[in-house]
Amino acid sequence: MRSDIEIANSVTLQPIAQIAEKLGLKEDELEFYGKYKAKINKKPSPSTDNLVLVTAINPTAFGEGKTTTSIGLADGMAKLGKKVCLALREPSLGPVFGIKGGATGGGMAQIAPMEDINLHFTGDLHAITTANNLISAILDNHLMQGNELNIDVDRIIWKRCMDMNDRALRFIEVGLGGEKNGVPRKDGFNITAASEIMAVLCLSKDLADLKKRIGDIIVAYDKKGDAVSCKDLGIVDAVAIVLKDALKPNLVQTLEGTSAIVHGGPFANIAHGCNSVIATKLAMSVADYVITEAGFGADLGAEKFLDIKCRVADIRPKVVVLVATVRALKYNGGIKKEDVAKEDMEALEKGMPNLIGHIRNLKNVYGVNVVVAVNKFITDSEKEIKAIEDACAKEGATCALCECWAKGGEGSVELASAVLEAMEKPCTLNFAYSLDESVEDKINAVAKKVYGAGEVVFTDKAKESIAAIRKLGKDKLPVCIAKTQYSFSDDMTKLGRPTGFTMTVRDVELRGGAGFLVVVCGNIMLMPGLSKRPSALGMTIDDETQEIKGLF
Repeated sequence: MRSDIEIANSVTLQPIAQIAEKLGLKEDELEFYGKYKAKINKKPSPSTDNLVLVTAINPTAFGEGKTTTSIGLADGMAKLGKKVCLALREPSLGPVFGIKGGATGGGMAQIAPMEDINLHFTGDLHAITTANNLISAILDNHLMQGNELNIDVDRIIWKRCMDMNDRALRFIEVGLGGEKNGVPRKDGFNITAASEIMAVLCLSKDLADLKKRIGDIIVAYDKKGDAVSCKDLGIVDAVAIVLKDALKPNLVQTLEGTSAIVHGGPFANIAHGCNSVIATKLAMSVADYVITEAGFGADLGAEKFLDIKCRVADIRPKVVVLVATVRALKYNGGIKKEDVAKEDMEALEKGMPNLIGHIRNLKNVYGVNVVVAVNKFITDSEKEIKAIEDACAKEGATCALCECWAKGGEGSVELASAVLEAMEKPCTLNFAYSLDESVEDKINAVAKKVYGAGEVVFTDKAKESIAAIRKLGKDKLPVCIAKTQYSFSDDMTKLGRPTGFTMTVRDVELRGGAGFLVVVCGNIMLMPGLSKRPSALGMTIDDETQEIKGLF
């Protein structure tokens, strides 16, 4: 079987100017990065409302193929003669060299050039890294130069970042080596995708909004307990200058020549897990149909897309595609990993509530139209697929097979047709909570309506944090709940569709620039580590041809 990179390299791509022409973009609206990549220098204009959100059931170690399905769906729509554009997230180098992989799809449903997109691309993540660390450098310099803002060294919350998995940097000490080397203090690194700068860039509407959000980033507290922001440090414009090119979305293509705008990639637990507002709205202004996705399962990614991004961008999806696989549902039903390829109707039935739970949330809580995409694997039996179709029918959700990994757009026509039909149905968007509700009530709304919790418990630390947020007048922001992606609950071992559980809120953190409150439930890893044998060890590059192998 050919690898993803071998498949990608076997396809002759179209010059990016031709891809842009399909969207009505002019050459002077592009900034070329070689033959097959370009940044788009164009403001979004009044747009279509034919937006499709792709999400999934709770993820498993097998991978549910959400990005692959998104790409296949776009190619399927293109085969049906529709003017369609993808709006996807950028990969992080950490997972690329680690174990998770990239974010360019797989098999015959990929965006390209896949090596470039998965590696340095157009430098957006490097710019975000630099902007983040510029704030750290200015902050530490401010401490050394007299600390005019009277910053409490023990209450600095801003961390450095880098776009790599490196557990050794989670906890560090800086300023060592004497007074000429800075003020000693404890610090640490997050991965770039977890930086608030990433969330800020992805939620900004334009440069002016970007600057405002940068200014509102809280980096520390002073000795009186008052917040210290980037605006207080006087570095808003300097940070914006570093990000000015990164703010422009990137244009690439699928292996079948369908347009794809790829921009931004925040974590889906500590942040909102979607590509940028600018990219989505730009795609909506140049195409008749737009396919976008949100991170992890529908309880995390789709919830944040609907409750956070849709509010900020004033958009709504007409259809939500919920990706499911037979093997993931069987795993949720208790089957062992090594047995997922075997037909097991009992395990499938036990795992089916996970799918049903997500369908009901999307339909009943948010009021959106749902199409279930069964990402088909060769080991799936007809009996297993029929069981999923029957379950979807009982819930009033359309179900369609997707074979885009093996067949590309041709294998996605059934799904594309189902989505186009669903888009003709009436659609509303309800939010899980009102912004005017208290912080506690907003958290309770998501926990009980979406997750199925019976009770939410707040630790003393969480209560103190909420009181401080209320004192700052920031309690009317949306909530961004950080929990495990593997379960509806805050316990990763509770598979299927747990209900009635107690969810514990350990802390609530203000993200002033991003404009949301991070609700910490459990231990959230912001700097991943490498496995015993990371993917980087299997990668090679030819001395003469520079052909890369081992990159998926």
